[in-house]
Amino acid sequence: MPLDTLLASLFPAGHAVTVADGLISGEGPLTDGRLAVIGIDGDTALGLEGACFLAGCVLDVVRAGGGRPILVLIDSDSQRMSRRDELLGLNEYLAHLAKALLLADAQGHPTIGLLYGHSAAGAFIATALATRVLAALPGAHPSVMDLPSVARVTKLPLETLQDMARSTSVFAPGLDNMVQTGAVQATLDPGKPLGPQIAALIADSPAVDTRDALGRERGGRPLAHDIAAQVVREAQVVRGAQDRVMREAPGA
Repeated sequence: MPLDTLLASLFPAGHAVTVADGLISGEGPLTDGRLAVIGIDGDTALGLEGACFLAGCVLDVVRAGGGRPILVLIDSDSQRMSRRDELLGLNEYLAHLAKALLLADAQGHPTIGLLYGHSAAGAFIATALATRVLAALPGAHPSVMDLPSVARVTKLPLETLQDMARSTSVFAPGLDNMVQTGAVQATLDPGKPLGPQIAALIADSPAVDTRDALGRERGGRPLAHDIAAQVVREAQVVRGAQDRVMREAPGA
């Protein structure tokens, strides 16, 4: 779905969302309040300037307070793979953007991602996967890493990886696999107004990250939830033992 069509469906009464150099920013009305909007359009690669700009938009919303939700629209390439960006610490800029979204959510600003095109690698992680809830439109194509890139990194034949991807959703790119693993919570209906669908996602967004539980329910990540729960239990046991030692230490 083109961005103009998406925005018209999302904000039929009009909006103040603009696009410059592939970066989306602005806001529009949603139910009884306002919805902040940031994102990437046109399969644009996310470089350090873009990551810094989007993080600044998120932090502006946090400073303003009021619990305004933030919608992250994503149709991006991967991170910008230039020597300049890498030398200047692109990984830190991407991490800054992800942390800004996590901060906003922790400060009472629900963060909703909406994939409407392509996204991959660092750009996908720092935007879509950093939101509390991630939705998608049919035809979106996300991937953490495409299979040819995985082949170069792992030195495994591409044909072997393609066979593995047919049976292992957590390993494979594409929207269906992301839904099955729980990374994408819902696929929206482009034939209906998007505003009410986004409002419902915000109203029903879980208080905690439930992606591992969704992945278990949908069969895409059968072990992640239980392993994470075991790690939490064991960490609590260790923390409890440390607390007892501190309480029982001489002079405590």
